[in-house]
Amino acid sequence: MLNKQIKNIIFVIEYIEAHLTDKLNLDTLAEAMHYSKYHLHRIFTDTVGLTIHDYIQRRRLSEAAKLLIFSEKPVLDIALLSGYESQQAFTDVFTKMYKMPPGRYRENEEFYPLQLRFAFEGNYKMLKRKEELNFDIDYATKADIPCWMELVRLVVDGFPNLQEETYLQKLQEKIEAKEALILKDEETAIGIMLFTSKTGSIDFMACHPLYKKKGIPKAFLDKVMNELLTGKTLVITTYREGDKADTGQRQEIKELGFAEAELLTEFGYPTQRFVLQKGESKDGQ
Repeated sequence: MLNKQIKNIIFVIEYIEAHLTDKLNLDTLAEAMHYSKYHLHRIFTDTVGLTIHDYIQRRRLSEAAKLLIFSEKPVLDIALLSGYESQQAFTDVFTKMYKMPPGRYRENEEFYPLQLRFAFEGNYKMLKRKEELNFDIDYATKADIPCWMELVRLVVDGFPNLQEETYLQKLQEKIEAKEALILKDEETAIGIMLFTSKTGSIDFMACHPLYKKKGIPKAFLDKVMNELLTGKTLVITTYREGDKADTGQRQEIKELGFAEAELLTEFGYPTQRFVLQKGESKDGQ
């Protein structure tokens, strides 16, 4: 059943990617796929972790951002290619998601995607087991970098202003410092975390969308709190309340027991710090 659902979603994504510049919505997709729109909405959201509307919007804006940086097309042409009927409508949505208008984004000459094309490439054998999963979280090695980066690209929607070259350099440093943790299902990374031992900062934490209901983020937090950063207060940053680019990361962090702290601006992006005291994780000890 799982494999069939994944194959169906892969087909839907292929259709979306082939028609990104066309008029696309749940109704037209359901008709093209010969699904009921309610069934399509449910299986897409359960599998990808985003609604079809959010996925299409973020993919279009990411491609638009790429054109702003790597082409000389006028903003109006990019707006029309992105499915918007006017430059103003495009500018309004782009500004809400990227925190700056298209013109300023172009001037900055720094591309980062809101959403990359979604890809499923693993066997996901752990999902087929009926028994309780045993999480073998370990330090990442350099050999893990390819599968680590595959997961990063899959969850890039949760990390504003993520630029791959800079991230990869940081990842290599964290692996050397024994501050990079990974959980794999065979050769597929399904959970990853970067942390800073000195400050108790969780610098990056991500879970594969298919495994979101398996308790992986809590397993990572339990490991760092009970084994690696014993007695430290953990801190993490994410979107501010009301940020239109947030696809649920803020709520997930709160559900893990983190409490709101100060507002920040990181790499020009408005964020908020969250704090987790020892023993305060949900269902933790």
